[in-house]
Amino acid sequence: ENGHAAAAPSEHDLVFPDWHVVGRTPAMAALYRQLATLRRGNMPVLVTGETGVGKEHVVRILHASSDRAGGPLQVVNCTAIPADLLEAELFGIEAGVATGVSRRRGKLRLANGGILFLDEIGDMDPALQAKLLRALQEGEVHPLGASSPVTVDVRVVAATNTDLEQRVRDGRFRRDLFYRIAGCEVAVPPLRRRREDLPALAS
Repeated sequence: ENGHAAAAPSEHDLVFPDWHVVGRTPAMAALYRQLATLRRGNMPVLVTGETGVGKEHVVRILHASSDRAGGPLQVVNCTAIPADLLEAELFGIEAGVATGVSRRRGKLRLANGGILFLDEIGDMDPALQAKLLRALQEGEVHPLGASSPVTVDVRVVAATNTDLEQRVRDGRFRRDLFYRIAGCEVAVPPLRRRREDLPALAS
């Protein structure tokens, strides 16, 4: 109404962790602008890039800059946890389900009000993909052994170092889950595309 266009989002709208080295190359400036546009709201984000490019760093910037910064950031490495344990890690488990099993709330419930980061989601077991899809669609979690589901409010950010769309075409990743988590793709550039940042990173 005042005749002035709104300023475009920039890195100045972001909150960087103390240990993060802010990149000054055009590739990183573009990445920061994209993160600034995504810092508000609940749109799911898929962070892509090669191993070691700093995908988790990007997720932590997004969390710290978002309107969910006051909520938790829960991280699940879908590669590091065996499939038979990942279900309980994600959804939780009630005491007494098996001998010696104690109650665990699960990462989806622990992330309530914040962000759930699913690292290397492309490696998730297909059966578990279906359960995750259902939880995200319904906004509720059904812990193992529980008699009723629990409502959760989470923003999902996932990451992969693989071509997830190719995995969809190959039948190794659910198409409906892909569209659920890939609201917007953030591609993290490798160092060879931002060599000018090397001195700052080294120091």
